[in-house]
Amino acid sequence: MKKGLLLVLSGPSATGKGTVCKALLKKRPDISLSVSCTTREPRPGEIEGKSYFFKTQKEFESLIEENAFLEYANVFSNYYGTPKSFVDAAIEQGKDVLLEIDVQGALKVKEAYPKGVYMFLVPPSMDELKNRIRSRGTETAEEIEARLGKADAEMKLMHRYDYRIVNDVVDEAVCAIEAIITAEKLRVFRYEEEIRSDEI
Repeated sequence: MKKGLLLVLSGPSATGKGTVCKALLKKRPDISLSVSCTTREPRPGEIEGKSYFFKTQKEFESLIEENAFLEYANVFSNYYGTPKSFVDAAIEQGKDVLLEIDVQGALKVKEAYPKGVYMFLVPPSMDELKNRIRSRGTETAEEIEARLGKADAEMKLMHRYDYRIVNDVVDEAVCAIEAIITAEKLRVFRYEEEIRSDEI
């Protein structure tokens, strides 16, 4: 059976990963979103099981001991992790799976899934990124400065990804992702893997 693609959308905080993912999934309901677990408090409008699986620190650490995550990280004193079982099952069934995760997590996933598709979302400019972080109004001044410093460091890791997508106009970013998906499905090595799989 033809395996699905693992699509990883990553980038610094406030680049609009969530907004782009929502727009992509609305246009492409055939893509499955992998829901992450986190220990951070829910933000307004976030829904358990759809936005995240919200866990206590104790619950999350138990899952770590059970090796239940494809990757996990501690970001700004909160845990985030990608449940392994969902991703593995969907890809084996031929479904494309989308992960929306931070840079630290994406690079860990790449170690386990080197044939995944790794996309780095960037803002039109660093000034625009600063404006987006400050306008959210969800962090203290100290937290904002920490996020800006982290974003600067993460931008320097862009070369570890396959594609760079500028999120200026959301619809254009979505079109770019769709073009990447089309191109990736046509790659020769995926076709060769499909033939070998059918022969087994």
